[in-house]
Amino acid sequence: MTVLAAMQSAAVRLMGRKPQTFFGGSGTFEIEIADLVNEVADDIAKYRDWQALVRTASIGGDGVTTEYDLPDDYDRMPVSSEVMDLTSWGYIRFTDINTFLLAQSSGFTGTPGGWIIYADKLRFSPAPSEPATFPYITKNWARAASEQPKSVFSLDTDTFLLPERLLTLGLVWRWREMKKLDASGDQEAFIKALDEYAAKDGGSRVQRRNSSRLFPGTRPAWPWELG
Repeated sequence: MTVLAAMQSAAVRLMGRKPQTFFGGSGTFEIEIADLVNEVADDIAKYRDWQALVRTASIGGDGVTTEYDLPDDYDRMPVSSEVMDLTSWGYIRFTDINTFLLAQSSGFTGTPGGWIIYADKLRFSPAPSEPATFPYITKNWARAASEQPKSVFSLDTDTFLLPERLLTLGLVWRWREMKKLDASGDQEAFIKALDEYAAKDGGSRVQRRNSSRLFPGTRPAWPWELG
């Protein structure tokens, strides 16, 4: 199903009509929905480490390089994640930047070593000497008609990698909320559906600290701002 179908379903519930286009449309309602749909999709994507959004990446491990670029589509690490090499149980996760910097300055040489993410780099101490892999959550929760991954909807023909019904329910809630209308029932319907889909998906729930929009039943994500 395309994002157009999800937006049309929301429009029928909100306005009793079915616009044929939203992105590139000139109507106020269409512009509002096209703007809101990206916020709703991002909220959904960040609610859980959805299986559809899990990707893996690898590093070379030459024994010299201590920091590596993250994948271009990197959004965050899963709540439960490890950087694993081919010959050990895996690298230690440094829980905070101070511990990591102390290990670096003290010449920590534990095998295979530890890792942390900050300043958009995957950093190790000491330098890994074996190839390693790690899972991550992609920020590309959309796909163009050409199958090209995308991090935002920009065309009516784009598709969502997660359940489109959540887009419809989230749009109904957020639009009514934006218009200062009673949206409590709409919010409940959205969260109920979100939890039901999430329970079937089996991924881990995430919650960012200092978030202005929190959902019930979540637990803190690791490693906070460092991930």
